[in-house]
Amino acid sequence: MLTLFGACVVTFMMLMYALEGRGRRFVLAFAVGCALSSTYGFLAGTWPFGIVEGIWSLVAVKRYLDQRSAAGEVPSRSAESSARSAPARAVSSISTDRRRSEVS
Repeated sequence: MLTLFGACVVTFMMLMYALEGRGRRFVLAFAVGCALSSTYGFLAGTWPFGIVEGIWSLVAVKRYLDQRSAAGEVPSRSAESSARSAPARAVSSISTDRRRSEVS
């Protein structure tokens, strides 16, 4: 029964990996497949496989979130921080321009 579970989840994972180009929901499904494969690895006693698949699951979730923020659905932290620092950069460039004109 465990072997059947493993075969099914690895097949699902590979299928979702092949379909990732069709949309980010497949990236999320790939992450789920990796998590299930990781579970299988630990249940089967092959803990290195379980660890590697767990890491792949986390990488896929990060890719999903990055694609989600790139699509404009959720602003990323870097976009928020750069928006907050934009006035500071403007003030800095004004100060630099004044210094240049005073030197000239």
